[in-house]
Amino acid sequence: MSVAVPTRARSSAALVLAGVLWGTGGLAGSLLASRAGLHPLSVAAYRLLIGGVIATGYLWLTGGLRGLPRTSAARRRLLVVGGLFALFQTSYFAAVSLSSVSVATMTTIGSAPVLLAVVTVVKTRSLPGTWTLVSLAGSLVGLALLQWTPGEDVNAAGVLFALLAAAGFAALTLVNATRIDGLDPLSTTAFGCLIGGAVLTPAALWFGMAVPLQADVLALVVYFGVVPTALAYAAYFRGLESAHPVLAALSALLEPLTAALLSMVVLGERLGAVGWCGAAVLIAALAVAYSRPVT
Repeated sequence: MSVAVPTRARSSAALVLAGVLWGTGGLAGSLLASRAGLHPLSVAAYRLLIGGVIATGYLWLTGGLRGLPRTSAARRRLLVVGGLFALFQTSYFAAVSLSSVSVATMTTIGSAPVLLAVVTVVKTRSLPGTWTLVSLAGSLVGLALLQWTPGEDVNAAGVLFALLAAAGFAALTLVNATRIDGLDPLSTTAFGCLIGGAVLTPAALWFGMAVPLQADVLALVVYFGVVPTALAYAAYFRGLESAHPVLAALSALLEPLTAALLSMVVLGERLGAVGWCGAAVLIAALAVAYSRPVT
């Protein structure tokens, strides 16, 4: 018991950190797109490439590349992670372009833990526990209220791409829930980002990847690649090592919550009464998820 509690606490802290860091990525990505005039797919390519390059550089400087496993299992894992990174990013931005940021975010992030819960039911042949269902239901209600936009039209194709993005994120979570010997979270993040960025680069070049050589734009590119990408995914994969996949996916709900609060502080946007209610319900649901065992 004395070992399990600290391990659970460290895992939860890593997942919370990942969700909060992802939340800063929304603002950084939107600022980068507007100031550099980039297509969303080009922004995603920069995110993965810069994150992968910097994480790989850190591994090289600290000697982390020397212990990198060269087994077929490790190669397959990195290729799968890279492919899922590319699938998730492409599908999400397609959903954004066909619908809206709120609909794409709500559908993608809200569906992922539900998909993982369904997979868990199929694998274990048992229904989720009461507290897990409470957390899932509360999270979905809170997310819907937080992202609610009255009278917004819903595009069916946009929702389908958002569901595809959710499936990609859920698959990424399931794949990395099982560790490969010698392959740590930072190495997985570094090479997964490089592979995913390489997959997106041809399409990104078609839309244009030129950025003005200005200090603020270059700082945004570096920040976007390092903080909400390399650091966030490394923390997420670290938390996955000892956390239930459903709990891990629920931590992603901190992304829209953090983004909404940052938009208020930085951009002066207002969060209405419905949004504040959604934030409160979302925080309560996540508190239940982190305080009660997810089954």
